[in-house]
Amino acid sequence: MTAAFTIRLDDEMLAKLDALAADTDRSRSWIAAKAIESYVELNAWQIARIKEGIAEADRGEFATDDEVRAVFDKYRTKA
Repeated sequence: MTAAFTIRLDDEMLAKLDALAADTDRSRSWIAAKAIESYVELNAWQIARIKEGIAEADRGEFATDDEVRAVFDKYRTKA
């Protein structure tokens, strides 16, 4: 099931949306829905990972100094 809602875009963004719709032979609505879907999925994933990290920190699960040093040493440039 889908629901309709209204968004407001400035003229420049609306023109870009219309151009993209024309170039891809898609509707404004389809492109907007896909953009919102991508945005929501990405941000939901990021927020979930942040919450997991906070929960680990709340439980006191931190990397040791040696573990952090090992990661830095792994990626340090050799000069």
